[in-house]
Amino acid sequence: MSDTSLDWKVETDEHGVLWLTLNKKDTDTNVLSCSVLNQLEALIQQIVIDKPKAVIFQSGKKSGFIAGADIKEFLEVTNQQEALIMIKRGQNVFSQIESLPCPTVALVEGFCMGGGTELILSCDYRVALDNATTKIGLPEIKLGIHPAFGGVVRSTAIINPLKSLEMMLSGRALASKQAKLIGLVDLVQPQRQIKRAALAIALKAPPKREMPLSGKILSLPGIRYLLSNYMKKQLAKKASKQNYPAPYALLDVWCNYYGDKKRMMEEEANSVARLVQGNTVRNLIRVFFLQTELKSLGTKKSFSPKHIHVVGAGIMGGDIAAWCALKGFTVTLQDREPKYLSNAIKRAHQLFAKKLKTTHERNAASDRFIPDCNGYGIEKADVIIEAIFEDKDAKQAIYADIEPRMKQGAILATNTSSIPLESLAEKLQDPKRLIGIHFFNPVAMMPLVEIVKTDLTSKRALQQAIAFTLHIGKLPLTVKSSPGFLVNRILIPYLVEAVTLHEEGITPEAIDKAALDFGMPMGPVELADTVGIDICYLVAKNLAESFGSKVPEILNRYISDNYLGKKTGRGFYRYKKGKPIKNRDADLGDQKIIQNRLIFRLLNEAAACIDEKIVANENLLDAGVIFGAGFAPFRGGPLNYSRQTSVDDITQTMTQYSELYGERFKPVKGWKLIKD
Repeated sequence: MSDTSLDWKVETDEHGVLWLTLNKKDTDTNVLSCSVLNQLEALIQQIVIDKPKAVIFQSGKKSGFIAGADIKEFLEVTNQQEALIMIKRGQNVFSQIESLPCPTVALVEGFCMGGGTELILSCDYRVALDNATTKIGLPEIKLGIHPAFGGVVRSTAIINPLKSLEMMLSGRALASKQAKLIGLVDLVQPQRQIKRAALAIALKAPPKREMPLSGKILSLPGIRYLLSNYMKKQLAKKASKQNYPAPYALLDVWCNYYGDKKRMMEEEANSVARLVQGNTVRNLIRVFFLQTELKSLGTKKSFSPKHIHVVGAGIMGGDIAAWCALKGFTVTLQDREPKYLSNAIKRAHQLFAKKLKTTHERNAASDRFIPDCNGYGIEKADVIIEAIFEDKDAKQAIYADIEPRMKQGAILATNTSSIPLESLAEKLQDPKRLIGIHFFNPVAMMPLVEIVKTDLTSKRALQQAIAFTLHIGKLPLTVKSSPGFLVNRILIPYLVEAVTLHEEGITPEAIDKAALDFGMPMGPVELADTVGIDICYLVAKNLAESFGSKVPEILNRYISDNYLGKKTGRGFYRYKKGKPIKNRDADLGDQKIIQNRLIFRLLNEAAACIDEKIVANENLLDAGVIFGAGFAPFRGGPLNYSRQTSVDDITQTMTQYSELYGERFKPVKGWKLIKD
């Protein structure tokens, strides 16, 4: 067979086995674009004629196998019929692979996502590299769709539905051994043996993997119906069908059509073609690209730290230290006395137990996590993070001790959530080296880290801070030093409005329901309890002093009574075993007005941040509020939502609210920039 393709390399070995290697031109990553699929279809037709002994699919990229379909092409689709044509084209190509008369083997090294996983499912056998970089998954649900090239049909035909559906509903990628455990791959091999193993299985063609008996039982019609309904109820606790229809649509395809392969394939395509037409998919794809944009703000290569020193063993400081140790860094954690370190050590061990699979990995992480009351780690550290309470004088006192002991080229960072860095740097010998590296609570769950710079911050310190953030698997967002920076500047008025509503007699349950219905991951009242009412008060007080706003008096009373939220078992809610006790019969009030008051405060502050250039552009603002504050991802960010809803409609209603509820609702001048 001659190699005339652009993206596929075609070689036949001495055994008569055809090796198809995808190495998409002009890109570091393989994606299944229309041109790649067209070329593949032509190759498959030639394979039918040439009749090789077997076919092995592999990647020519160092980065991985196949990242999935070309997402940008989905954005070009203008109607359901166009989407259906595109989807059925992919289905047809993979069905042709499945129907080849010779054995087919997928050799997976590195990531294999979405359409890539659907391709390997159409092969007879799958061999994966035994390496931490190998990740296999069907993450389409994160883009507001589900697998469409036969992935639902084929995965639920060979993998126990509890595992195959969970993989698709969560969008989580599996390591190679996890994939083998559930039956997604047949063999896991080390680098030196993987090609030999793929060739051996291609030549031997052992019996293909079948659904285990337990999976067959769960796939029976009556049980399938019960399992689908159970999964929908679990889904409803996390995401409503109205806001995130894709997981519910996926379950419907499996529940209603499993057992009729042809019909199920048609309905899989029809389902995604319908989903693609809504704003949800376009907005979630936007979020995907926003995440990519944040990752591209710097490079790991510019800085390779090895030792991290954290000052402050409270929840935030302790969790930052634990996360860094989890990610492979040597970490020293400093506080005044050993008793302040004990809780941090306990929480670190809980994190390691949850995130790391083997005893060896957990022990290694624990060994990297070093209590350090005397601050011996300062001299060795490449990054020093101060994470004590929000007090300017206390922070400056720590810097006075740290700065003379720091080694050349080390970063001095603060995790302050609201204090401008200019004031913190006033007494430093070298203010250029101070930078904000602001994490969000809970550290292990929140992906965003704000990188806070001043006019004095050196370019080197900025690049190092971004690189460090990427090394620990977080998303860096560069923000201007200003009270509250970006996320808290936007989030605190939203939380304060929730408290104000409660002071007016609105129940916490009504306030939280309005936010949850909008699509927020947690209601603002419960969020305030989770963050800590004392922390919210401190940040709100700092912002109020800067912007002339008011802090609700109820916060002072709660702090005096030690009602600090979840950590003390009582805040706006009472807590039992860490869960809020909510009144199911609470008066819900006027939900539309409550929702508007909450969201308008947030949107108005976002417009002010654009006007003040807190971040470089609107995309970065939307990314910051989504990944740092949990703003409803399916709405694509506050500014994107404002445009889709109508800036004129929002600002007109806000003007009415300013007359009813106060000047805080008066539209800021930044709205003109958003409209233009």
